[in-house]
Amino acid sequence: MSQLFHHSLTEVRDLLRAGEVTAQEATASCLERIAATEPRLEALLHVSGEEALSQAEAMDKKGPDAARPLWGVPVIIKDVLATVGMPTTCGSRILENFVPVYDADCVTRLKDAGAIILGKANMDEFAMGSSTENSAFKVTKNPWDTSRVPGGSSGGSAASVAAGQCFASIGTDTGGSIRQPASFCGIVGLKPSYGRVSRRGLIAYGSSLDQAGPMTRTVADAAEILQVIAGHDPKDSTSVNAPVPDYLAAMGRGESLKGLRLGLPEQYWGEGLSAEVDAACRSAVELAASLGAEIVPVSLPHTEYAIATYYILAMAEASSNLARFDGVRYGRRSSQTQDLATMYTRSRSEGFGEEVMRRIMLGTYVLSAGYYDAYYRKAAQVRRLIRQDFLNALGQCDLICGPACPTTAFAIGENTSDPLQMYLTDIFTISLNLSGLPGLSLPVGLGKDTGMPVGLQLFAGNMEEAGLLSAAQTLETHLPKLPEPPLA
Repeated sequence: MSQLFHHSLTEVRDLLRAGEVTAQEATASCLERIAATEPRLEALLHVSGEEALSQAEAMDKKGPDAARPLWGVPVIIKDVLATVGMPTTCGSRILENFVPVYDADCVTRLKDAGAIILGKANMDEFAMGSSTENSAFKVTKNPWDTSRVPGGSSGGSAASVAAGQCFASIGTDTGGSIRQPASFCGIVGLKPSYGRVSRRGLIAYGSSLDQAGPMTRTVADAAEILQVIAGHDPKDSTSVNAPVPDYLAAMGRGESLKGLRLGLPEQYWGEGLSAEVDAACRSAVELAASLGAEIVPVSLPHTEYAIATYYILAMAEASSNLARFDGVRYGRRSSQTQDLATMYTRSRSEGFGEEVMRRIMLGTYVLSAGYYDAYYRKAAQVRRLIRQDFLNALGQCDLICGPACPTTAFAIGENTSDPLQMYLTDIFTISLNLSGLPGLSLPVGLGKDTGMPVGLQLFAGNMEEAGLLSAAQTLETHLPKLPEPPLA
């Protein structure tokens, strides 16, 4: 088997540009790795092997194109993003046979940059979950320990990158679904500012929260992907019309963090945080201080309300967004129908899983006439307070940092019978989505008790991904490199 899959995206990009590796060799290496690992990992829902190799062959005939920064680089797309001619199921039976006639904007940008789309990654159904156990098709395993979850909802993307099935994946983050699985699988996960990456073609769960972003092995790889997918999309009303900085220029700025004020919110470092995660993250903070960063205590006082606020708002938006799946225009239609009402009910009951139906029902409840003011309006008000907490804290520091998750990856089946416990695994990630700010999960070591990866989160001000990536890369270069996951 070719060993190319061990390389980072930027390393493979350079080899491709220099003509030392062909697009066919890079693609074949990933496909061989998929064939070797997928039976145990179950990270992917669809693989376009023949199409990818044909595309690579055509690219090789023309030769490397310096104008296309990802020329010949194989990537995987989370199955919530539309891909023309390739199934897009959202991990749900209701979209089991849906094949879009258009690409999501970020997929179009990747293709224009020369990336080769290998396939689609498994996910929690409609991005509703924190473990990828809610997929209607399969349960993805963590490549570090296949008895444990990879996180979610972008668990398939995280596991695929960590296992070397691709050089990068695009995930989506509604309440931490890029950063939490990145932490569990020992990779880099970046949630850009809301509106920095177009949401067109991203099948909506929570429209005011969803954001696509890169999942990669290194910070430089994340910068490379973000440089391609970021930018204004006039066809997306939530896309921000702002200049895109040169993220790649922010890489390799130096060995020092001198002058950086790093804020530590007290709410992220207390009760509920496992000892091994606390130790690994504090060690990384001490490293940042040794590199010149000034450690500043800050407070995010409304963090305790984030879980309740998020789930009220997200479920309300989900109940509205998922109303379109009615068996009429696209998606599953029940064969057992006598009238319109029965078709609606049976199509949705047969197509949606238990967690999706739970969230639709709760969302409908909080939007109902008798409860809108008590729940939805109040949650929207608290959301503004949570965002203001971040703005106040960032007035005292340049970046905020804390653990990405309170624990390392938990065992498959450990939390499936307790939805509330599952929701609490996102306690450190949810607030950032409510604020719309960017955040990155960086692997900082392995837990002493479980031997599983630990991720440290870094938060920045709105549209300040360049500074976030620069600081993260400086810290990354001084951290011990994680070994390869033990997945055979």
